[in-house]
Amino acid sequence: MSPERPTFYRQELNKTIWEVPKHYHNLSPVGSSAYGSMCAAFNIKTGLCVAQKKLSRPFQSIIHAKRTHREMWFLKHMKHENVIGLLDIFIPARSLKEFNVYLVTCLMGADLNNIERYQKLTDDHIQFLIYQWYRLIFGSVGCIMSKLLTGRTLFPGLDYIDQLKLILRLVRRLGTELLKKISSESARNYIQSLTQMLKMNLAGIFIGANPLGVDLLEKMLVLDSDKRITADQTLAHAYFTQYHDADDESVADPYKSKDLLTDEWKSLTYNEVISFVLPTPFQEEIECFYSVDPT
Repeated sequence: MSPERPTFYRQELNKTIWEVPKHYHNLSPVGSSAYGSMCAAFNIKTGLCVAQKKLSRPFQSIIHAKRTHREMWFLKHMKHENVIGLLDIFIPARSLKEFNVYLVTCLMGADLNNIERYQKLTDDHIQFLIYQWYRLIFGSVGCIMSKLLTGRTLFPGLDYIDQLKLILRLVRRLGTELLKKISSESARNYIQSLTQMLKMNLAGIFIGANPLGVDLLEKMLVLDSDKRITADQTLAHAYFTQYHDADDESVADPYKSKDLLTDEWKSLTYNEVISFVLPTPFQEEIECFYSVDPT
């Protein structure tokens, strides 16, 4: 947040009230999800087009409050040309009592679904994209990689039960060791009640794909996270030979999860917002910046 508190104005977009600083003009809806709404805006101070995200119910519960703090914390620490980072954070409220959180990032021209709809992704595309996402949860990256290879969702369940059955086909049957790691007794009982299923043959699903890519995918989709391929092992995998550079792969300190009450998370988030230092944009280095108002 900037040192001097800006003047705010209100505007309704798709039945959502936005309260933003006056130097953000031409708000237009981009999309929404369970976690927030997105709009595009033009910053008249910098001449940049940006994306604003208004978080939905950021402090409704402990889970919401923790998710809010975690998302903001991660974005504040992202400083890489291939990873989206924070340009600004603002809150219309002046105190902890009641405030909404707005995150400002680069406005991207398209998302992966748009790109995939209009062009076929090559093996080079897939290698590069997955390489950039290696720090994510590897089960999730594996599902993303699968969609890049086939254009289809790997586990298109009709509901959460059907999706669970599809996921369990990765292993046919869960062993005792893995079952013990499931905290919910009802979930363990349900899984044990299922009949043995035919194990998914990934090589048969990804016919024509790079065998090294399929090998990596199998390692990323191991259900037991303790046995799943690690970040370092993923980067050193033969599939990424043309991109792997051990001298240019920094590892960040882990996010320290805490058991806090909602108001405590709220206080931490508020302090993060008011301590945020606006980055100095280097327009020639950041491709997602636009120097003219698109409208």
